[in-house]
Amino acid sequence: MTTPTKLAPTPVIDETARLLTEHYVFPEIAGQLTGLLQRRLTEGAYDVDDTEELARLVTTDLQSVNGDRHLRLKHHAAPVSTKRGAATLDAMRRDFDTSLGGAPRVQLLDGGVAVVELAPMLFPLEWAAEPLSAALALASRAQALIVDLRANRGGDPDTVAFVCSYLLDERTHLNTMHWRDGERSEQSWSLPYVPGARFGGSKPLYVLTSDSTFSAAEELAYDLQQLGRAAVVGEPTRGGAHPCQGWTLHPHLEVTVPVGRAINPVSGTNWEGTGVRPDIPCAAADALDHAHALALARLAA
Repeated sequence: MTTPTKLAPTPVIDETARLLTEHYVFPEIAGQLTGLLQRRLTEGAYDVDDTEELARLVTTDLQSVNGDRHLRLKHHAAPVSTKRGAATLDAMRRDFDTSLGGAPRVQLLDGGVAVVELAPMLFPLEWAAEPLSAALALASRAQALIVDLRANRGGDPDTVAFVCSYLLDERTHLNTMHWRDGERSEQSWSLPYVPGARFGGSKPLYVLTSDSTFSAAEELAYDLQQLGRAAVVGEPTRGGAHPCQGWTLHPHLEVTVPVGRAINPVSGTNWEGTGVRPDIPCAAADALDHAHALALARLAA
């Protein structure tokens, strides 16, 4: 059992406020939040016994103005590196090493319908390209494909583009990220070449979602849905469209601050706050059976 770590909250709140002011993609909201955090600090709201409770309280306040679920003070049970972004990356690496690289299941169902589960994250492409390529190339021979994102909580936008590249025929504009730093924009496109065979852009494709599907996994579902390439089956997703960066404030605390926002070239907006709305709504637990039935019916037709 981890021993609770007592902490004076002022340094954490002051540094969180500074990072919000310098980096949050919405400067006006950052101003509101820093005022809220300082007021709550003065009121003694953060005078608690341990870092885990402080993280919960601060996260609730950070998300209280505009509901940005990427805006968090995260508690880590084990001490984490002080290097920028390292806390999140280290946790991701542990998940990568225990999930077959983020592609834990490739299965052939009746009727030539394949399932590829991508979970628990879409890991950085320099790690994940090989296992994802193997899984998607294996599934390329199927008559229809179901991509299961129900347990995927996000990851790397470059990996989203990599996966989409196996599911499209031509190089396609997928998304545009608008970054606060430098007030610049960066387009994301599918790739002209992928290792291995593509499933391609014409055979039936279904994407499964749940209320746990988040961030980059939502982008994957949203991009394919907006392009008319896939039908989304399941539950509305969590609704987080803002890429973020992490800073360690204490051996057990990391603040994540969104530094950009996504704009889809088809819809002109994103899934922030609303989630990706399924084309075929159903309980997440039933989504695979629904998608399989839809695929069989379409193939029969």
